[in-house]
Amino acid sequence: MHELAITESILNIAKKAAAEHGVTRVKEIRIKLGEYSGIMTQCVQYYFDVISRGTVAEGAVLKMERLPIIMRCNQCSWEGVIDKHHIQCPACSSVSLKLLQGREFYVESLEVDQE
Repeated sequence: MHELAITESILNIAKKAAAEHGVTRVKEIRIKLGEYSGIMTQCVQYYFDVISRGTVAEGAVLKMERLPIIMRCNQCSWEGVIDKHHIQCPACSSVSLKLLQGREFYVESLEVDQE
């Protein structure tokens, strides 16, 4: 159920940006999220549609782009994209890996109407 709290944060970011820049309507919110973020995108859009009613962001589309999991092997220094269902270095088979990308979740940009 953490998607509701996350969605409230997204709406707050959009409303604050709209107020600061004299925006009359937020049309689209672009979000980046890592494959390891654990966030269910369908829930976020559903919650957003509900809680944004009556706000400057009502009807806005959430465009969510998934970022791949990128790891570095602590054994052989290999770096690259790894499937979240097969966490193992493809070069040396080590499982001693450092996560470089994959847990991100942030609002990248807004598309707005300004009048």
